[in-house]
Amino acid sequence: MPFLRTPDKTGRCVWLLPAVVLAVVVAASCAAVWAPALAAAPSVTDARLGTSGETTRFVLELSDKVEANAFTLTDPYRLVIDLPAVDWQLGSDFVPTGRGLVSRFRYGLFRPSNARVVIDLNGPVAVSRSFVLPPDPSNGRDWRIVYDLTATSDALFRQKAGWPPSARAPKVAALPVARVPMPTPKPDAGKVIVIDAGHGGVDPGAIGRGGTREKHVTLAFANTLAEALRATGRYEVHLTRETDIFIKLRERVATARRHNADLFISLHSDANKHHHVRGTSVYTLSETASDAEAAQLARKENEADIIAGVDLSSEGDEVRDILIDLAQRETKNLSVRFAQTVIPEIADVAPVLRNTHRFAGFRVLKAPDVPSVLIELGFLTNRQDEKNITSAPWRKQMAAAIVRGIDAYFAQRTAEATP
Repeated sequence: MPFLRTPDKTGRCVWLLPAVVLAVVVAASCAAVWAPALAAAPSVTDARLGTSGETTRFVLELSDKVEANAFTLTDPYRLVIDLPAVDWQLGSDFVPTGRGLVSRFRYGLFRPSNARVVIDLNGPVAVSRSFVLPPDPSNGRDWRIVYDLTATSDALFRQKAGWPPSARAPKVAALPVARVPMPTPKPDAGKVIVIDAGHGGVDPGAIGRGGTREKHVTLAFANTLAEALRATGRYEVHLTRETDIFIKLRERVATARRHNADLFISLHSDANKHHHVRGTSVYTLSETASDAEAAQLARKENEADIIAGVDLSSEGDEVRDILIDLAQRETKNLSVRFAQTVIPEIADVAPVLRNTHRFAGFRVLKAPDVPSVLIELGFLTNRQDEKNITSAPWRKQMAAAIVRGIDAYFAQRTAEATP
């Protein structure tokens, strides 16, 4: 069997290497699937860019042979490389940067059996050459997958770009939208809280001054907050993700609705070009942003699916239905009430931004029947914030403050419902 099949009429390059057998155990818990799959997976030991004349070369170095599929996407210009599940051993301090025709790239688990590299391009390019190199003991190199990129016209790029059937992620089933007022909570009702660790997998989120990735700290904090909530015995807690994997924005919202959540909390940690800026902030949904900074942040967060290379062609109908049902003002009012209740608790343990409660059009907050907030824990670009967010004691202290805010919020709602 040859190592490389020549590009087909769509311009996609497919490597035909013997597949590495992955032991995937079918289980109800996704974590039970990911762990054995990654345990048997080959490792990515290096990812690098080089330039020679008008050519930019991208190289992935792996411990074993894998099958890889490459395709290009428009708006923005991207080269996407799909791999089987692999173990990324690039080091916590590895920060991918751009060079030549590449502005930047990102990598990670896209779904349980599929890793992905997404390369942002500075303009339209063509894969002029692609090949696989076997290990070379003389220089210590492992298996290498190589792409040579050269500039092309926009028309030719668009002609060859598009989604191969194998790259389309499974669709998230649409849930019926509630069209009745939210019920008043019963005093003895166990509350359901869904915690969303922002970003994940191929979408790293913000990167701190010390190389900290937002996707890692949000997951660490989500686990700390979930543990603190469960310890009270008053809450049923679910996480949108429990490992370093990409989750579509729409699926995060669907998780909250699927569990009939009483509250949805999305966790993030931002970056800012002004490194002195620090502090926590809490966002709720509004199609009119509170300020230009909030609008910019919402635009950036709403691009998470594009960043990961997700087919958005079927998104329209559900998003439109949700926007229509946002007329359910009760949901937004309850989101605002929770934000105003939790902020004083947070301010007792951490610095907060001026005008701490902000609002903008975050897609992840658009469940029409679940009160939802997005908490920016701080700025990874600020040394003190980054130090705090990566500190286990600080996370416990902040989680305790949020739990107090949640307790107070539900106590208020219960008191209002009590005759």
